[in-house]
Amino acid sequence: MKKIINALTTFFSNPRNVFILGMLVAIAATALETFRGRCTNFYDYRDSTIDFFNGVSAYTIEWVMAHKIFFLYTPNFNFLFAPVAYSPWWLGPFIWNLANYTLFFLAVWTLPKQYLDHRLKMFLFLLLVLEQSIFCFQYNTVVCYIFLFAFTLMERGQFFWAVMLIMYSACTKIYGGIELGLLLCYPRFWRHIGYVVFCGLLFFLMPALKVGLDGLVPLYQSWLNMIYTHHSTTDFVGLLFAPGFKQLFLANYRLFQLGVLLVLAVLFFWRRDRWSDFKFRAHALGVLMGYVILFSDCPETHTYIIALSGYMLCYWLWDRHTVYDKVLFWSMFVLFGMVPSDVLCPVSVHEFLHADLWLDVYGYTLVWLEMVWVAVRPANSLMTV
Repeated sequence: MKKIINALTTFFSNPRNVFILGMLVAIAATALETFRGRCTNFYDYRDSTIDFFNGVSAYTIEWVMAHKIFFLYTPNFNFLFAPVAYSPWWLGPFIWNLANYTLFFLAVWTLPKQYLDHRLKMFLFLLLVLEQSIFCFQYNTVVCYIFLFAFTLMERGQFFWAVMLIMYSACTKIYGGIELGLLLCYPRFWRHIGYVVFCGLLFFLMPALKVGLDGLVPLYQSWLNMIYTHHSTTDFVGLLFAPGFKQLFLANYRLFQLGVLLVLAVLFFWRRDRWSDFKFRAHALGVLMGYVILFSDCPETHTYIIALSGYMLCYWLWDRHTVYDKVLFWSMFVLFGMVPSDVLCPVSVHEFLHADLWLDVYGYTLVWLEMVWVAVRPANSLMTV
């Protein structure tokens, strides 16, 4: 047994081994879903993209009825997805998933030097959640690694490219833009705002390459109408839907979301003296990545790849970990990494822990609150550089 444990430890201590193992799982998952015709998210991305370039809008009730899903991404998404959409039917899913898997690995592996000794542990912690997102052909993986790449670029002083990434994320799935708040922590803020305006205009006008300037406003109007009119009776995996909170917050969820964001903004400016501290900036980003999922009006289990990546940014900067911290750490690994997988956990157990007890959402809420507390508490020894 000891030899087996030592062999496994040696194997998982090698980043190349971990990357290849994860890649093999991603290939197997992609093949399984593709050749069974079950990669429905991919089909929706593909059909919306091909329809867009054929002059057919995905923001209509007819399109929704035909595909049984609301397409809520902006037309900018179609430009990103076009090379994949026009690939052979069997190749496109592999390009999408394997490219996203590789880019996510690179996003973790190129994080600032403060994470040099923790990158492999971070990736291992996130690997099972990443594979779930890969299995479902999710775009949230893209949003997540853009968060990480943009943070690394800002820390390296490459603000134009960081803003370019953030604005593209914001112009496809809007909550990616929340990372722009970090620009306040760096010098030359107004120059960076100029980058925001330039990139925002660039991506806003991009669909005009297909629909022309005259068709731009009607296109965005139809997109906004779809966002405002879509609805779902599903209880999503977020605090707004958790027992004890749903009745109180869901009826006025926009006010609640804005209220929490306002509190975070007040705390952020209250600790303005820490803006020059790398650990504070990393914690601020981690808190924001958690906020956009925990308080979202439509989060799913695999979208927690974003929230848990933010948690990793914070957790590995703490100088010490209490028993409480370790319990929460491993509970997040089990509840979001292992329990949602049918291969690793019976469906009945998953249903009991989530649908009956909501341990995943309540547990992450505790994690998120601790991240906020560590970032802003006075005389915080854990925030000392």
